[in-house]
Amino acid sequence: MRVISLVPSATEIVAALGAFDTLVGVTHACDFPAAVAGLPRVTSCDLDASAGPGVIDTQMRALASEGRSLYTLDADLIRSLCPDVIITQALCGVCAVMDTDVCALAARLDPAPGVVSLAATNLDGVFDDIALVARALTAEDEAEELLAGLRRRMRVVHDVLATAHAPRPRVVVLEWSEPSYAGGHWVPEQVRRAGGADVLARAGDHSKMVPLDVVVAAGADIVLFAPCGHDLTRATEEARRMRAQAGWGPLAGLPLWALDANALTSRPGPRLVDGIEVMARIFNPAVFSPLTPGHATRVDAPAPAGG
Repeated sequence: MRVISLVPSATEIVAALGAFDTLVGVTHACDFPAAVAGLPRVTSCDLDASAGPGVIDTQMRALASEGRSLYTLDADLIRSLCPDVIITQALCGVCAVMDTDVCALAARLDPAPGVVSLAATNLDGVFDDIALVARALTAEDEAEELLAGLRRRMRVVHDVLATAHAPRPRVVVLEWSEPSYAGGHWVPEQVRRAGGADVLARAGDHSKMVPLDVVVAAGADIVLFAPCGHDLTRATEEARRMRAQAGWGPLAGLPLWALDANALTSRPGPRLVDGIEVMARIFNPAVFSPLTPGHATRVDAPAPAGG
């Protein structure tokens, strides 16, 4: 079988199912597992990913107002790869190529590949999407084992919290800084399963823009910053800039954590459970083992000048 993945999370799902060797093409953004570096890239992005968050937001809005997609499919390369299955998504035009474009392309190929479209908005939906990909790859047994393991790990977090009678902190998760966005979809459920209470978003709802005064009024105990599509280095840099914004003053006393969003929150795949485990360690460090380096960084306020 020959598979093209047009979503980084789908690439991770295929790999987690033990079917990495079926992949013949991936997106420009796919970076996990490391072996993906050797695969052909069948998409490109019209955004300047190196720009600041405000510039990227402006670019996205400009493309949307012109009715243009953020992403370009390399139709000739896809045709040459002769896929049997193309995995795409129907959730977000900002995150990846939309399935309508993929279906139109697939219909022009001969033979036409099967198209698998993922659209999870919560954790159960993510698990359903894993099973959907498994059926397309005839990897149902592998999916059953993978899903059982993911559920077992979430149950361990729950049991540790319950046994310790751990407090449930009030949490804000921001997935963008200019403008500020509260993380939606599966993120509030991650927070809840990790032992926190998301005070700005509800599981299954879309991410939403929230002015900083709304963030302040939410009365959070902890702020997590997990900018969509960014790794820990980029998230930490932007968290420091965000903390320096004029409106951040009332939040200065709160713990601010930068997260590797690509690994923990942005991609609806198996590593969302890693995100739950990391959040649990942030919320209640006394009852869990220490954080694994590289997943999250505490971003403290800068020391006073001359202090």
